[in-house]
Amino acid sequence: MPSSFRFIHTADIHLDSPLKGLAGQDKYIAERIRTATRDAFNQLVELSIGERADFFIIAGDLYDGDWRDYNTGLFFVRQMGRLKSAGVPVYLLYGNHDAESQITRHLNLPENVNTFGSRNPVTFKINNLDVALHGQSFRQRDIADNLVLSYPDPVDSIFNIGVLHTGLGGIGGHENYAPCALDDLINKGYDYWALGHVHKSRVLNEYPHIAFPGNLQGRNANETGDRGAYIVTVEDGEIVDFSALHSDVVRWALVPVEMDGVASIDQVIDHIRDAIEDAVKNLADSRLLVCRLRLQGSTEIHEKILTSLHSLTAEARSSALGLGSDVAWVERVVVETKTVTDSRASVEREDTVGELMQMLQEASADTDFIEELKADIGEMIGRLPPDLRSEVEDAVLKAAIGGDYAKLIAEAKPYLLARLIEG
Repeated sequence: MPSSFRFIHTADIHLDSPLKGLAGQDKYIAERIRTATRDAFNQLVELSIGERADFFIIAGDLYDGDWRDYNTGLFFVRQMGRLKSAGVPVYLLYGNHDAESQITRHLNLPENVNTFGSRNPVTFKINNLDVALHGQSFRQRDIADNLVLSYPDPVDSIFNIGVLHTGLGGIGGHENYAPCALDDLINKGYDYWALGHVHKSRVLNEYPHIAFPGNLQGRNANETGDRGAYIVTVEDGEIVDFSALHSDVVRWALVPVEMDGVASIDQVIDHIRDAIEDAVKNLADSRLLVCRLRLQGSTEIHEKILTSLHSLTAEARSSALGLGSDVAWVERVVVETKTVTDSRASVEREDTVGELMQMLQEASADTDFIEELKADIGEMIGRLPPDLRSEVEDAVLKAAIGGDYAKLIAEAKPYLLARLIEG
């Protein structure tokens, strides 16, 4: 075997994936988030060339589905051309999002790009490095077979890499496409498994190394923290260095903001400002930090916070912008505070507040009222686009979409009470 070589292992790039929740956001920030997958991939190629990688592996989901136009493919070809100029071969496997049946537009790729076929496992040998790569792309999205069982035996006396897009039993809550067991991978006899599909980086085993690099760029508040790829160094057939290349250009964070004991909206704003500054200091790593603020704890002004959400969001974004250009942005403020008042006291009040609470308590068991809700709200929900219904995060709207009207009443109750008390 040669004395040493280095390779890049990436997956789940999801180029030009349609990002949700950008409506109403600052236009500049929305555009930064929208182009982040391209910028992250561009940065990874730059890092790979700078690190003098000998080859480059993409373990599925390069694309997020069929292209809207050819620009997505042209961008990828341009990046592959850069790697070709640097003498870096690429080994590309397609996963569930960019399966053969998912992509209707195609472009010829530069000759340095080697694509794993979808009919049977394919082996590529890099003779000057004594490396063999084995893999099989997805023919359609919902592969239910254990592809590992048909992968070839390792080639003797060289470094063997398995490339696979798999749910590996559904870890991380991902769909269990191309299911297999960890023992299937270990017992295959390969030296390294370059996996894709799970969006959070994790190393499942050493000797042989079995790893998911996670996705290249976080795309929403469910994909927080650093994102990137792995760079692996091999000497005399042994992995001597295995490290992350953080190529994300926008970083997402869930930021808790403690509200215990706050007694005024000005104090809420102060706490929000401090929390954003701390998050930038500890989490941003010189990237644009997109924050979802979660106001938590018990406070006597819980109702005031609920009814001031719009202005608090504006204040939070103002605090973020005040830190400088491309430092931070607040995607959303979520109110998770609780009142310090005993909820039973509200029900027992002999005024409009008490009447509302009593009515809401009885409403979830009132079949006539539930049927009215179904008729009125159900018609509205039926008009929502399918993609909006599948991506919604608001608890009240989610309950309405799911047809759980008792839960809808329970979720709406605190806001209605807050509006009445504040009014």
